[in-house]
Amino acid sequence: MPDCDVDFSAALVDNISLLRRCLDDCYDIVFHSFAMADGTGCCAVFVPGYSDRSALEKQVLLPLASSAKRETSSSSLPGGIAGNSYTELSNVLLAVDRICAGYPLLLIDGSSAAWAFHLVRPEQRSVEEPIAESTVRGPRDGFTEALGVNLPLLRQRLKTPNLKMIRLTLGRFTKTDIVMVYMKGMARPELVSEVRRRLELVQSDGILESEMIEEWISDNPFSPFPQMLPTERPDVVCANLMEGRIAILIDGTPFALVAPISLFSMLQSPEDYYQNVLSSTFLRWLRYGFFIVSLVLPSAYIAITTFHQEMIPTVLLLNISKSREEIPFPALIEALIMEITFEALREAGVRLPKQVGSAVSIVGALVIGQAATSAGIVSAPMVIVVAITGISSFMIPRYSLGIPPRLLRFPIMLLAGTMGLVGVMLGFIAMVIHLCRLRSFGLPYLSPISPVRLRELRDIFLRPPAWRDSRQPELAGESLEPENADRGSTNMKRRTGNDRAR
Repeated sequence: MPDCDVDFSAALVDNISLLRRCLDDCYDIVFHSFAMADGTGCCAVFVPGYSDRSALEKQVLLPLASSAKRETSSSSLPGGIAGNSYTELSNVLLAVDRICAGYPLLLIDGSSAAWAFHLVRPEQRSVEEPIAESTVRGPRDGFTEALGVNLPLLRQRLKTPNLKMIRLTLGRFTKTDIVMVYMKGMARPELVSEVRRRLELVQSDGILESEMIEEWISDNPFSPFPQMLPTERPDVVCANLMEGRIAILIDGTPFALVAPISLFSMLQSPEDYYQNVLSSTFLRWLRYGFFIVSLVLPSAYIAITTFHQEMIPTVLLLNISKSREEIPFPALIEALIMEITFEALREAGVRLPKQVGSAVSIVGALVIGQAATSAGIVSAPMVIVVAITGISSFMIPRYSLGIPPRLLRFPIMLLAGTMGLVGVMLGFIAMVIHLCRLRSFGLPYLSPISPVRLRELRDIFLRPPAWRDSRQPELAGESLEPENADRGSTNMKRRTGNDRAR
């Protein structure tokens, strides 16, 4: 790219030539030359489809074509369009950045400045119900890829000047707009400062999705457990803002990030607060139980059938033994075959078109399970165990939290196949130790159980009624632990340094 960090000259021909060199091979950028009423040459540079071409013609080009250049300073803008929102630029590099961002640029012969008009209208979809976080009862609107649409969805719910929004720009090439949102008086100032500091340390060529931000600013990016909550629902973001958390909205993706979070907040569904107290509490406990089931059920089956047959009732043991008479593989290999096949079917259902994806995953599981049982490759009890495990994983309300049990299931199965229930317990204890050490912006991941916070425990085990729920947990009073903050800073600086080295 030629040197564009220079100022415009008074000659229109030279300015157009310089912009064409800076925007070489940019087929989508249009240079529209025309003349004013007194013959003064002009040129409009814009991106069709990204810039609002209709507004550009009505508010800028037509008024200019019928007006004459005023006899004032060389950088003045002719009358007729002075009421439009624009930015005066003298640097070519800044002008190129504005053009690439969708702002139409105007050049006038004899003027050593250019004007970028705020007439950006990118293509965007309308507000729709989130597919990944659908609810039976609750709001139906969801975030879109346009930041200008998402921010009003929050403002119309939180009509208060305490709702603060801080804008940042990240990505060397994408120059993605990032907005950090928090509630003044509820979010701790040190938490706001820490989130902003980590965002400002991000040095990446491009930010295309919220996961790219999450990997940069998480306390432990190599942990399988998510340390930020991705959500498409404005009501979920607003509820977390009122609890003292921080939200990060990224232009170009419908997923907002919420931090800090705990394991139990990831296991709660937004519908818990839109349904009856008793039913919400029952479903919450059911969710907790089946989260454990999705993690250890295949491992427990392998351990019991391989090492601890005395734990199985005699009649059931005889039935299991009869079903495994012609199976050539041990229980561990049998479980690995079924689990890997089930994961492949689940991934295929996601990647296929929506019209056939669900049918392929369900029919494929039934057909393959029946065929494998008839062929003597796997036993019927193992098919039942894997099916229950898959259904349990579907009960997890957050997709990002459903991934860790799928990953950790395999090493725990290997431990169960070699050491029995002792191996299962060792794997489970190792996971709990990791969770106890994990932090989300200084907040313990197992909070409020570890460490214990009695006031918040009621919202973990029970869903309190609205008239008992203050919606202001101790998170708002949670100070950022210095050792964790320093560790996060060290990780960020180290990764930033590696990025520079590359």
